[in-house]
Amino acid sequence: MRASLAWLREMVPGSESDVDTAHRLTMLGLEVEGIEKVEGDTVFEINVTPNRPDCLSIIGIARELSAALGTPLNFPEHEVNGNTGELDFNIDILNPALCRRYAGRIVKGLKIGPSPDWLKLRLEKSGIRSINNVVDVTNYVLIELGHPLHAFDLGTIKGHRIQVGTSGDVKGKAERLRFRTLDGLERELLSDALLIWDAERPIAIAGIMGGGETEVSDSTTDIFIESAWFDPVSVRRTAKATGLKTEASFRFERGTDIKMLKKALDRAAFLMHEIAGGKVYGKIDIYPGQLPPAKIIISAEKINSVLGLDLPETQIIRYLNDLGFVVEEGKGCLNITPPAYRVDVQGGADIIEEIARTYGYERIPAVLPMASVGIETQDNSQKAFSESLLKELKESFLKSGFTEVINYSFMGDQDLDLLGIDRSDLRHLLKVPIKNPLRLEDTYMRTMLVPALIRNIVYNVSHDNRAFKLFEISRVFSGSKDEKLPEHKYHFAAALYKEKTRSLYKDDTNDFFVVKGIIEALLEALKIRDYSFGRSVEPFLHPGQSADLFISGSKTGFVGALSPVIVERLDIKAHGPSIVLAEFDIDFLRPYAMQVIKYRPLPKYPGSERDTALVVDESIASSKIVALLKEFDSDLIEDITLFDVYKGKNIPDGKKSIAFSIRYRAADRTLTDDDVETLHNRIVGFICEKTNGQVRS
Repeated sequence: MRASLAWLREMVPGSESDVDTAHRLTMLGLEVEGIEKVEGDTVFEINVTPNRPDCLSIIGIARELSAALGTPLNFPEHEVNGNTGELDFNIDILNPALCRRYAGRIVKGLKIGPSPDWLKLRLEKSGIRSINNVVDVTNYVLIELGHPLHAFDLGTIKGHRIQVGTSGDVKGKAERLRFRTLDGLERELLSDALLIWDAERPIAIAGIMGGGETEVSDSTTDIFIESAWFDPVSVRRTAKATGLKTEASFRFERGTDIKMLKKALDRAAFLMHEIAGGKVYGKIDIYPGQLPPAKIIISAEKINSVLGLDLPETQIIRYLNDLGFVVEEGKGCLNITPPAYRVDVQGGADIIEEIARTYGYERIPAVLPMASVGIETQDNSQKAFSESLLKELKESFLKSGFTEVINYSFMGDQDLDLLGIDRSDLRHLLKVPIKNPLRLEDTYMRTMLVPALIRNIVYNVSHDNRAFKLFEISRVFSGSKDEKLPEHKYHFAAALYKEKTRSLYKDDTNDFFVVKGIIEALLEALKIRDYSFGRSVEPFLHPGQSADLFISGSKTGFVGALSPVIVERLDIKAHGPSIVLAEFDIDFLRPYAMQVIKYRPLPKYPGSERDTALVVDESIASSKIVALLKEFDSDLIEDITLFDVYKGKNIPDGKKSIAFSIRYRAADRTLTDDDVETLHNRIVGFICEKTNGQVRS
């Protein structure tokens, strides 16, 4: 929208410079994208957002300035004394749903010719070429008041009649029509296109363009001026179908002011009389089924609470009145009626925005919101604990070279299919579907974080990143059978990707054990003691390089190398890539983490260690041996270490050797060799009985 500063100052007198005015308009939400000097005037190029059709005019922009400056608005002169004689002319609205109001005036005895220089110049500044004085006036009023008008040659309107409707409304049956518009092209119209008809034929496409047969020409002396309100959806659909985009359709599509059309009609008739002479006749105004304006109820307290201000109610009312709102004071609230031109104002949030714009966004103090960030907590101690837990989690992985990522909280069935997870699996049975997903791949709220990290891996590898570590802390969601709100928990997930490369130093440590070691170090830092690892049951992990994490006997997560079958599905162009994944439930960790530390004196008496290797069935997990050792009831066991697992020479088929070390210490005496040997033999016997194993010789 191009707006002349001189034109604006006719309506809102002021002494602000063009730069200050441009800044003020921008802060009001009307962004000034450019300033141009034309013939001693300043022309602003204003970006009007689609929800503000009222500002697609000089009066609309001036109205905003008037409210911001507290300066009265000078409305252009438009009163006209029409000839009161009875008109031999009829207007019928056959489709009130698509045309809620239609008004018109007849002007006779006009002299068609060039427009005066001032009118030509203002149209030129607005980007519109001059045609003749009558057509120029309709374009001028369009820019000035924002309401499209159309002038018909009265002598070409047959039957002295205007009908507004579709082909079905006029002819009794819906049919496609061919119609020649003002640009000389013949277009095929849809059967539901709203048209302006005379007694015999269509003469204009409603809200878009008039027809060539009723065009105002140099020989025209009498005209009929149309000013109407057309349904935005109907105009948009017809404009798109016909490929026509005009200044009129641009405004009708966004919604015009149903009350302004009367003033626009009078303003056009006034200017035509001044510029082209002629006699103005009475007005015909058909307005069936007027809709009562909707009221918005909101309190001044609510407005101040949202904006963080302390504005008096009288000041709020003044701001709204300056913008054209009608305000009635109720009991503890304001009953606000938006003006007809503010089609974008529909609720309390819109009223609050109006106050903020008028008061000035730059004047609202910046205050940090009083809101909890991160995990929701019930008291300060729990909040501090949760923050400390998250900090420890992040720092543990950041120190190990991992980078934090943030992904969308969505997933789809294809994620479960990729990982080989049965869709009827209990963890995914109660998925939370999204009613309006943007993509098929984002159909559900995610139940685990790993799929998103796998997508991160594929993306990074496709961009030639060959070694990286990622982690994410976010919520996962699961539905509820009793139709309550979905359950959401915080999860932690990590991913390591590495390809085989030549290196000066040789490191044979398996990446699975690297990530598992980081997790164990984290658990130690969180003071979680009662944890263990067992063979993983996750279908997407490598069966020999994976483990499930248990705390107090309950599974809370997993860690492991991605199965070679899944890696092949990813189609990663690399030789033998190493991908290790981990995920666990943070909420489950919380009761066990950061327990109160109980200090005890350093031991006064020496300890004694014994090593033993047992041959057991290869199906027995090493973690089971450790669990059985911890299960043995003795206050003398200080520490247990598993240090070797061996299969091969001198070990029978189907068996394996597991070696462990136990350190014994008494708090009140020095243990003798007999004490240690007796206890150690009892423990070894206990393990052999439970595992059906034997001591390796």
